[in-house]
Parts: sequence; structure tokens; C-alpha cells
Amino acid sequence: MSGCTAYAETNLVSDRGQVNSPPLSGRPSGAFERLIAEIRACHHCEGLPLGPRPIVRGRPSARLLIISQAPGTRVHETGLSFNDRSGDRLRQWLGLDRAAFYDESRVAIMGMAFCYPGRDARASRSGGGDLPPRPECAPLWHPRLLPHFGAVSLTLLVGSHAIRYYLPERRRQPLSEILAGWREFRPDRFVLPHPSWRTTHWERTHPWFAGELLPELRARVAAVLRE
Repeated sequence: MSGCTAYAETNLVSDRGQVNSPPLSGRPSGAFERLIAEIRACHHCEGLPLGPRPIVRGRPSARLLIISQAPGTRVHETGLSFNDRSGDRLRQWLGLDRAAFYDESRVAIMGMAFCYPGRDARASRSGGGDLPPRPECAPLWHPRLLPHFGAVSLTLLVGSHAIRYYLPERRRQPLSEILAGWREFRPDRFVLPHPSWRTTHWERTHPWFAGELLPELRARVAAVLRE
């Protein structure tokens, strides 16, 4: 979210789209370049407070795919995925430095929405928070983009929106239970909480995350990026 054949055959399918799609060539094609240009020119969602700036990373040769939520304000400003404190924490979880994390030939990053959705006024009263990813984005772009990442052998579903979208059979299950069952999704997938400051208390109160999940995640990421 094994080699690319096993990845394609895993068939992690939701009723809205696919994580694992039939692989295309590992080399950037004209079709891939045109699709990326089309995504970056997208104005489909109306009313975005900072305007559209779709952000997606990766090349068809990528081995690791990170599906997350939506860009925050700093990511919107810089145009670089996870270029913020959440990204620092995610890189620490993965055991990757910035150079490895931003190597598009090895790591692809896409959100459930590609543009910053705006602030949640209700959450702002309790210390901040962004709106959920716009629901139009993933159904519009993910089915077209994912087939180009056919070389991926590990997918990380980061945050509740990505997890519930791509694991539709778990939608009614509390997120904490899904995360606690992380071993069920190996070796091709890991489920992770969003690495924002809001989950620091959760991590402290669930010591298995740092003690059991993270060492295995780092080993798997390192192995995948060596392939």
C-alpha cells in the first residue's frame, strides 16, 4: 500500500478505489507525466481557502507508497509533502532521513486530498485543527494514479481517513482497534496514526507502538528501499 507481481495480486480494493492496481512500467511514461501535470492543474474543488495547490510525489519506480490525509498550511506554502513537524515525526517512525524520504524514485506520497482543505472552526476553539480531506479528490484521482505505482511493495495507510477509505470493512471498528491489529496487514501494508501532535498522548499510552510496531516497520521500510 513481495515483489511487484505479489503486490498487484494482493488486490487491496475498496468500494471507492484500489490501492493495488495492475502495474505499468517502472519508467516514467508520457501518460504518467501528463497525469501529473493534469493533477497539478486541478481546480475541481471549489472554496479552498488558500486556493488549489495539488501536492503529490513519486515516480513509477517507487517501492514505498505513503497514503496520508491532506496537506497542512506549511506543506501548501512550500509544495513539499510532510514538510512540517508531522513529517519530522513520520520520518522518525520510518527511520528515514529527509534525503531518503524525498527520493521520488523510491518513495511515493499522496494524500486522500491533494490540496489544503482549510481550518476546522470547531477544532480551532480547542487548539487548532484542519478540516477533513475534501471527499471529491480521492475518487477522482487515486484510481488513475495508483496503476502507475505498480512497483510498490509496501503501502502505509497513515491516519484515519486513509485507513477507513482503503479498509472499508473496518469502517465501523474503532481506530484504536484497527491500529492494535497492525500485524493482520503485514507484510504489504502498515496502518499508522497520523503523526501530528494530537497523537503524542496516544503513543505514550500505547507502548506497543514504539516497542513492537516501529522496529518492525523500520526493518520493513529499509528492506523495501534496498530492493
